[in-house]
Amino acid sequence: MIQIETQKKLLILVITYGLLSCTTESIRFELQSSHSKCIAEELKVNSMTVGKYSVINPNEDIPLPDFHKVTVRVTSSNGNTYHHGEKVPSGKFAFMTVEAGDYMACFSAPDHQPPITSTIDFEWKTGVAAKDWSSVAKKGQVDLMELELKKMYDTVISIQEEMFYLREREEEMQVLNKTTNNRMAWLSFLSLIVCLSVAGLQVWHLKTFFEKKKLI
Repeated sequence: MIQIETQKKLLILVITYGLLSCTTESIRFELQSSHSKCIAEELKVNSMTVGKYSVINPNEDIPLPDFHKVTVRVTSSNGNTYHHGEKVPSGKFAFMTVEAGDYMACFSAPDHQPPITSTIDFEWKTGVAAKDWSSVAKKGQVDLMELELKKMYDTVISIQEEMFYLREREEEMQVLNKTTNNRMAWLSFLSLIVCLSVAGLQVWHLKTFFEKKKLI
């Protein structure tokens, strides 16, 4: 019975990790001349991220023309650049994050007349999904069972780190909500004072006006 409960808890952890921490984003999109398209991914500190992209050649018999090549830039929410490719047909990037927040991968197509449309394949992996497990298996000469156990161990560690990260974000949001509520309370109080002051001035002005006209 205890073993079954343990397996259930482990399964829940793995599913939670799959939803929160281990992200693999693989998409294909179109990009028109002189246009840009950005893809965002929220990452925490010390998170491994790997990406690769390539422009689909519309005519495989000839090399990809320059007007189909794209400029790619990967930046953090603070504006720091982690990857830059200028008019390239394909490329890869891999880095360990040193700052938390939204990371943007922006693709820009050069100007061309008449306008053309390029098709781009883009794959972005983060967390445990970004790890090269085949390289780990070859380097350590481990069997399949040991490799799966290592994957499971790294998954649990990633879940723990993700939970701590979410807890920190929750605390930040609570502080922000509390600060916002305090500011709104002061703003409401000041608004009430201003309204009462304006009402008092209006009464004083009307009273003075009627007294001058000898209506009261």
